[in-house]
Formats: sequence, C-alpha cells, structure tokens
Amino acid sequence: MSLLVDTSKASLWLALASIAFNPTFWNIAARREHHTRWITNLFGGDRYKGCYAIAATIFSLGIIRDALFRRAMQEQPTLPLLDNPAASAVGAAAMAAGMLLVTSSTYMLGITGTFLGDYFGILMDSRVTGFPFSVLDNPMYVGSTLSFLGASLWYAKPAGLLVTACVWLVYSIALSFEGPFTAMIYAARNTAAAQRPKSTKKKL
Repeated sequence: MSLLVDTSKASLWLALASIAFNPTFWNIAARREHHTRWITNLFGGDRYKGCYAIAATIFSLGIIRDALFRRAMQEQPTLPLLDNPAASAVGAAAMAAGMLLVTSSTYMLGITGTFLGDYFGILMDSRVTGFPFSVLDNPMYVGSTLSFLGASLWYAKPAGLLVTACVWLVYSIALSFEGPFTAMIYAARNTAAAQRPKSTKKKL
C-alpha cells in the first residue's frame, strides 16, 4: 500500500517552511516598523512608500509559497478516493470561494488596509463592515485556507490536506498576535483623539 503522505520529499518541508515563515516575517517586520519606523526611514520618512514596499514583499513571498506548494504536490501520492469528478468539483468551488474572499477583502481594504498600513500609522477612519467582512471576521485568511484546500482536492493529494491544516494553524497563531496588536493601535488613536483639545472660535 502506497503512502498517503511522503514525508521523505524535501519539497513538502520547503512548502511547510514557507507557510510558517511568511506570517512570522510580516508580523515581526511590521511590529518593528510600528515601534521604530525602520521601514519608513528606509524610504526617507515616506510611510506610504514603506507600506507599498512591504506589500510587494508579502505578495512576492506569497507567490513563492504557492509555487513551493504546487511543486510539493507534484511529488506527493494521489489518493484514488479523491480522484473523482465530485471531489474535483468541491475543490474547484473551494478555490473559487477562496479567491472571492481574498480579492473582495483586498478591494474593500485597499493596499494599505490589506498590507499592514495600520502598523505604519496609516489608519482607516472606521471599521469595514461590507462583504466579505459582513460574514467573516478574517476573510483573507479564510480565503487563503480555502484555496489550499481546494487545490488539494482538485489534485487529489492527501498531503495537501495536511498542508491545509498547517496553513490554518499558522494563521490562527498569527491572528492571536495581530488582533490584539491592531486593536491596541486603534485604541491609542482613539484615546489621543479624545484627549486632543477642541478648537474654539472667538466670539465676535
């Protein structure tokens, strides 16, 4: 009986390493930016250029991660039980739903809202509540996980299901750090605004 997951393949471990590295990198880099403005300073004090730079970096790392995942799946055993039209249809639907969540999230938040602009001091005026945020708190992460799940079913790879579970675990850990830190940033903004003296007009 063939193995469901071939753990001897280096490509599998490279894909898992990339999946773990990406959110770890952007959380560490963004927190340092918030405390020291090191990225902003690299761009002459322009926080927007700094944010766009880390956005390009995160996007590029995502492309590398996806390429490593596809290569790993090519070297993994196929499960006949999943190699059927029904599983492929579910996989295609999951990938479509994942893409919808990711793209609509990016559209609603914009580049700076999607790629850690709040850590650069680029804050949104109010919480985004339209779709997909009207149905999910973290549609970007859910969408990305669905994309991995869909690809795994499409290619009938049990190893992909294992990778998908790791993706969700890594994102869950990342959210446990990102959520409270982002809330702290906005709470500090609101406190500062509340303490700012209101302007008064002289009576004529």
